[in-house]
Amino acid sequence: MRVIKEFTEKDIRISIFSWNNKYLIKYEQGMIEQTFKVNEMDILEESDLDAFFTSEFLENVQKRFDEMHQTLRNQIENI
Repeated sequence: MRVIKEFTEKDIRISIFSWNNKYLIKYEQGMIEQTFKVNEMDILEESDLDAFFTSEFLENVQKRFDEMHQTLRNQIENI
C-alpha cells in the first residue's frame, strides 16, 4: 500500500492510498472512519482526486460522521 497524500480539513483527517489498482480515500474523525474505494482506471491523474475534497463533498462526509457518532453513542448507551 502506497501513501499518496495525508492532510486535515475541517477536523477530518484525510488519507489517500494506492492499493490493488484502487485509490482508497479514508476520512477519519475521532473513533469513526469512512473509506471510499475508487478504481485507478476511473482517475486520469492523481490531481483528479481533488474532487473528493470539495466543500460540498466534505459537507456530506461530515453529515455521515454526525450520523455515525450518534449511532455509536446510542449503541453504547444501550449496552
